[in-house]
Amino acid sequence: MPSFVSAFILGITRINKFFFNIASLLIFVIVFSMLYEVVSRYVFNAPTIWGMELATLLFGPYFLLGGAYLLHLRGHVNLDLLKNKLSQRNQRLLDLFAYVIIIVFSIILFSYSFSPAMQAWDYKETSFSAWNPPVWPVKFAIPISVLLLGLQSFAEMLTVLYKEQDPQS
Repeated sequence: MPSFVSAFILGITRINKFFFNIASLLIFVIVFSMLYEVVSRYVFNAPTIWGMELATLLFGPYFLLGGAYLLHLRGHVNLDLLKNKLSQRNQRLLDLFAYVIIIVFSIILFSYSFSPAMQAWDYKETSFSAWNPPVWPVKFAIPISVLLLGLQSFAEMLTVLYKEQDPQS
């Protein structure tokens, strides 16, 4: 594998691991805000105007930003029973096909999600609730996460392409 390809794969994977780690920390904020809301509502009869909305707004980025690194870890649902019955060559072809589909999906979803995120930024869009937080960070999580997913898929595709084949398959 050429060194620039190896550096690209390593760089994309490190970026996605960074976002994965950030996203994994969001669960603590989500749990704390929900716990605080439940305790204040049912114990002190003093519900917050922000607790559930914050948890709802953070769950999207939590879910989305971890996906690309999860692809690298092979943590997504896979048809291993079917795939393991295939030859090594056909497994590689199936992986390449899957990565191409993910890249195409990422391009389509990015093209449809970037414009609404920019509009939310331009118009300083808020949730229009009693708390009324800005929603552009949440809307930008979508194009950022699908861009990272597409790049990680491309990196995984390069890994499959440059991987040494077993001569017996």
